[in-house]
Amino acid sequence: MEVINTIGRRKSAVARIYVSEGKGNITINKRELKEYFPAETLQYIAMQPLNLLEIVEKYDVKANLDGGGPKGQAEAFRLALTRALMEIDPESRAQLKAAGFVTRDPREVERKKPGQPKARKRFQFSKR
Repeated sequence: MEVINTIGRRKSAVARIYVSEGKGNITINKRELKEYFPAETLQYIAMQPLNLLEIVEKYDVKANLDGGGPKGQAEAFRLALTRALMEIDPESRAQLKAAGFVTRDPREVERKKPGQPKARKRFQFSKR
């Protein structure tokens, strides 16, 4: 099996991953998964596709994560990993889609408008 290269995005986070056959080593920005995502919830989010298909120790994953915060990066990693697993085994798509991992979350931060303190919040209105 050759190396599979996919990309995943969430908010402003971008994950570029390279999946190859191996022993289950996951390296993110030249650091271990547990070191890069110290919170167990983020580790869980990142590993969801592998845990669902029960192939945790079958593939090695190298990832470059950029932009966004920790949660956005974990979800971008999950999407990229899902896309790679679907490329490796197209039959796994139904399982991954049922779990909701295939769809890219389109929600982005709304831009700040001029004359307002935030995107939708207005300055206090004074009648007199």
